[in-house]
Amino acid sequence: MKTVVLIVICFLAVIAVLYLLMIMPRMLHRPDRKPFEGVLYAHRGLHDNAGEAPENSMAAFKKAVEKGYGIELDVQLSKDKIPVVFHDFTLKRVCGAEGRVADYTYEELQGFSLFTSSQKIPKLEDVLNLVDGKVPLIVEYKIPGGLTEVCPIADSILASYRGSYCIESFNPLGLLWYRQNRKDIMRGQLSDNFLKSGETEFSPLLYFALHNMLFNFLTKPDFIAYNHRCYKDLSRWLCRYLYRCLAVAWTIKSKEELAGRKMDFDLFIFDSFVPES
Repeated sequence: MKTVVLIVICFLAVIAVLYLLMIMPRMLHRPDRKPFEGVLYAHRGLHDNAGEAPENSMAAFKKAVEKGYGIELDVQLSKDKIPVVFHDFTLKRVCGAEGRVADYTYEELQGFSLFTSSQKIPKLEDVLNLVDGKVPLIVEYKIPGGLTEVCPIADSILASYRGSYCIESFNPLGLLWYRQNRKDIMRGQLSDNFLKSGETEFSPLLYFALHNMLFNFLTKPDFIAYNHRCYKDLSRWLCRYLYRCLAVAWTIKSKEELAGRKMDFDLFIFDSFVPES
């Protein structure tokens, strides 16, 4: 009986060690986080989807810069491989049009408006020129499946940008590309309790691995951007408190939520309200 108990204890100890190794973020030669601290980040710009400054629009980014907020934005490729700033893979919700962003060239995308505004889908390059280093950026790569071509294409533009920026993605392959090619750039793993949130697009096993950040041993993120409502989730908690990994909260939607999560995260992405300075 004692032998069986000892075997079980050893087995559980091995599993625990493997788990801790798998979720370990980058521990050595971490990029400087100071340019990103002390700033609140406007989710897709300081936007109002019912007005003339909808999400991921030049107007929303201009408003964020004027208020001194950092900016979180989304990047994906058009059909002709132009990095554009747009969140959804499909156009339906934002533009009321059929098809995916990747089905249209950049020029064709200019035929659509964002919600009810006169704003158009901007190029990443144009957004960078607008911001011009005035506030830090969190650039989220939208990566469908294993298609990481957005990383080298967008990075070729970001490489000449003189302002502070970091990258993040839900897809670990984007972080892996940056680990292999641009180790100097701060990279973040986006995550959530996907099954609890009702996600069904991929297999439960994949969602379990993504939720628990079991790909960290490959991607070695510098920060974890997590659904603030799930702040007690074990892997997120260990990354912050055991490994001292930068913790980013998404998406804070009220002053009360911001105040309630102050002790649990380091950086905050917000929308639906304007925080006090």
